[in-house]
Amino acid sequence: MGYVQGQSRDQGSLFPVSLDELIGPEHVCRVIAAFVARLDLKALGFARAHSKATGRPPYDPADLLMLYLYGYLNRFRSSRRLERECQRNIELMWLLHRLTPDHKTIAEFRRCNAQPLRRAGAEFVRFCAEAGLIRGEWVAVDGTKFQAVASGKAILDEVQRAELQAKLEQRIAQYLQELEAADQQQGEAELDAQALRQALARLQLQQAELAKVDSDKQRYVSTEPEAVVLKGKGPGYNVQTAVDAEHALIVAHEVNAQAGDNGCLQRMGESAQQTLGGTELKLVADAGYANGEQAQALEDQGVRVHVPVKRAVNNQGEGDLFDQGRFTYDAQADAYVCPADKLLQRKQLHRAGKVVIYAAQPGDCGACAMKARCTQAPRRTLSRHLYEEALQRIHQRATPQAMRLRRCTVEHPFAALKFHIFEKPRFLMRGLTGAGAEIALATLAYNVKRALAVLGGQQMLQKLAM
Repeated sequence: MGYVQGQSRDQGSLFPVSLDELIGPEHVCRVIAAFVARLDLKALGFARAHSKATGRPPYDPADLLMLYLYGYLNRFRSSRRLERECQRNIELMWLLHRLTPDHKTIAEFRRCNAQPLRRAGAEFVRFCAEAGLIRGEWVAVDGTKFQAVASGKAILDEVQRAELQAKLEQRIAQYLQELEAADQQQGEAELDAQALRQALARLQLQQAELAKVDSDKQRYVSTEPEAVVLKGKGPGYNVQTAVDAEHALIVAHEVNAQAGDNGCLQRMGESAQQTLGGTELKLVADAGYANGEQAQALEDQGVRVHVPVKRAVNNQGEGDLFDQGRFTYDAQADAYVCPADKLLQRKQLHRAGKVVIYAAQPGDCGACAMKARCTQAPRRTLSRHLYEEALQRIHQRATPQAMRLRRCTVEHPFAALKFHIFEKPRFLMRGLTGAGAEIALATLAYNVKRALAVLGGQQMLQKLAM
């Protein structure tokens, strides 16, 4: 039995197939084209959105935006890869009307339009809200780390580098002393002196390698100065997202160079609220976002924060001493009442840590029958956060149901961004601006893909045409 045979490459056709016939009626390319057609690129601030009357005409930013959206949806992020795809990909030929921009033009568009790309993503979020895909009630916030384009293989931690340098200097000084002593002895010490010189040469080679590491680190600092050194991953950035719980669409995002998430709560909450039109939100995040001051600021703007708060425990006395929960705070007196009905008065304020220190009278503790169960110090002290009431409120709201909702909402988009869109979580562009442009494109591509999966091609095209 023979094989299925195709047509001859020399076969002619009376009615040539048009590009439009090759693209299905609900194809993602038609969705991309319909969305970009809705945008006022000039109002969004895209470069060259208005062509000049003289000179060589530029490429339409709408075409380049469609090219990048298609690329990120199909894991083509490199400008050179996009250039090749324009020359051989039938879907891109349809999308760009057979235009074939060079890689420099493609790369320049992404480099120069970081903020306009972010605004275009916000426009799609508004479209999704109008289409009923975003409820704007529960929003989950989380962060993850993406590696920077600069390599971190040659970067040592400052403490490790200092320790290694000190050990090398100490061993070299020791070998030099032994060599000087060996040179003063003749004959029998000759073999030992030769071994010492070989060991000294090895140490000096290690010292030269350490100097090369410092040189590589300086080169990293000069090429990626805004990145933070991630533990075990080299330089990178902290990517934050706020995800609506209705269909896991990303409503706000941010790229920063902070190692932790503690200072990101207010910015992400305000950004999500602004994108969704100032609606009242229920914001949920993990314990890394527990920030009383920022939670209070969000609550003043109508955002109800749900974040668990980690509390320090009294680990003295093998952990069996009275916990702070055994003490009652008297707001009117601004003091704590201990289990023995004695007062711990306010003593000092640490503004940097935003905590107030309360302490009992030494005489009260010295005469207390429960002192052995309370403290091993001369008197018991407690600390209270300046925004303690806000911390208590957000902790009480962080119920198991709310935290389960957080996990189900915010974890999936990160997996899609890292491996379905980026292919691997590493940026191609340098600096916060470049990383922000890539995340803006990636989140827009993710939202398009997600909305298309929920609505379907036909219904989405109908809503885009309204």
